[in-house]
Amino acid sequence: MAHHTHQHTASADRTLITGLAVTLSYALIEALGGWWSGSLALLGDAGHMLTDATALGLAAFAAWVSRQPPSSRHSYGLVRAEVVAAMVNGLFMLIIVASIAYHAIERLRHPHEVAGGAVMIIAFIGLLVNLYVAKILHGGEQTLNTRAALLHVLGDLLGSVAALLAGAVIYFTGWTPIDPLLSLLICALILWSSVRLLRDVLHVIMEGVPPYLDLPEVGRAMAGVRGVNSIHDLHIWTLSSGLVALSAHVVIEDLSHWEDTLARLKELLKSRYAIEHVTLQPETPSPHPVPIELNLK
Repeated sequence: MAHHTHQHTASADRTLITGLAVTLSYALIEALGGWWSGSLALLGDAGHMLTDATALGLAAFAAWVSRQPPSSRHSYGLVRAEVVAAMVNGLFMLIIVASIAYHAIERLRHPHEVAGGAVMIIAFIGLLVNLYVAKILHGGEQTLNTRAALLHVLGDLLGSVAALLAGAVIYFTGWTPIDPLLSLLICALILWSSVRLLRDVLHVIMEGVPPYLDLPEVGRAMAGVRGVNSIHDLHIWTLSSGLVALSAHVVIEDLSHWEDTLARLKELLKSRYAIEHVTLQPETPSPHPVPIELNLK
């Protein structure tokens, strides 16, 4: 018997679209400022913001697709569209990091004059914009999709900080290598976050047990429910962010009490583990059991 719950709201769409509009508007201003001032850090930050706009647009589209109803071809619906978008955005971020790192190394080899004062002003405004967008995304619905979009924005926020610091150092000391050096530092930070996100996305795609759940512990809790003899063939996986599924075979003494036992199991899984998408198959004890060693560790 299966229990299906798909809860998707439009809040993620509104959050992502708002962030898209703000980010795209300022990306053009910052790109012009970076070109005029000659700052690689500022141009890199503008590039980040432009890719952020793309990432936010993709995330918003994926959030809309994920709410489409199930069909005969996609019985779970398209909830994993958000996971796919998160993976694409994470890979996209790796490409951006590689590109900026390459140009930073080139700038170290061939220094370029930078207008430090203009860089500070534009980077400070960019910092405020990124803080605003990050606040919007952080306060909205948290999914792998919005996490990927937030990663892009946080990368931009760090880029704005780097550009601001680089502009200040160049303005007061004239030392231009600080511009590409700070860009490389930001690349390292973004690379670490991107790899973590891609690891989480891959875990979902490979249908791994959610990291905050312990499979043996869940099995023991289910086996402790009144009317249950044992649990086997237990599987727990993530369909999409916030949507966890569980299936298992439940051995009970009397099938006539199955409805009551099922209700107790579903209540346990919902209240203790927030698992509502449940498929449980009842079984009676085998008259001639075959010993099977089960290791859930």
